[in-house]
Amino acid sequence: MSLFIISQILVGIAICTDILSFQFKEKTRIVACLLVSCVLISIHFMLLEHWTAACLGLLAATRFAASLFSTSKRLMGIFVLATLILAAVSYEGILSILACTGGIFGTVASFCKEDKQLRQLMLIATSLWLVHNVLAGSPGAVVMEALFIGSNLVGYFRYYIRPKKQVLYP
Repeated sequence: MSLFIISQILVGIAICTDILSFQFKEKTRIVACLLVSCVLISIHFMLLEHWTAACLGLLAATRFAASLFSTSKRLMGIFVLATLILAAVSYEGILSILACTGGIFGTVASFCKEDKQLRQLMLIATSLWLVHNVLAGSPGAVVMEALFIGSNLVGYFRYYIRPKKQVLYP
């Protein structure tokens, strides 16, 4: 079995955790799913030899773990700086720029106190990663990001757009 096929299988598993993530209301459950997904996606990018994305995936997993315990803006700043450094050290042109920008939006989202803002910022981050994955040539990762965007939008609709049902008492 080729490394490409293995990478796509890992993305398939990550898709499941991504879809599940935004169907939760609680930030801790959302972030826990995203942490697992980041590890799988990072390994996927290692197999494809896209090192900026692989490094930023591992950093994102670490960031999600940290954000479960803290929403500190100082800690967020450390992760933004680490994202910039990793992108610069592993620079691969436009792919690194897209990954870095998506990583920064994802970092800010991770440290949001409220899930509504987390969802909004993750929509931007995911859109950047979608473009990255198209250019990186990973069809599974493209599908994953598209489904992630869809799942995020469905969750956002369920919790923030759909009108609340009114209870009528006789």
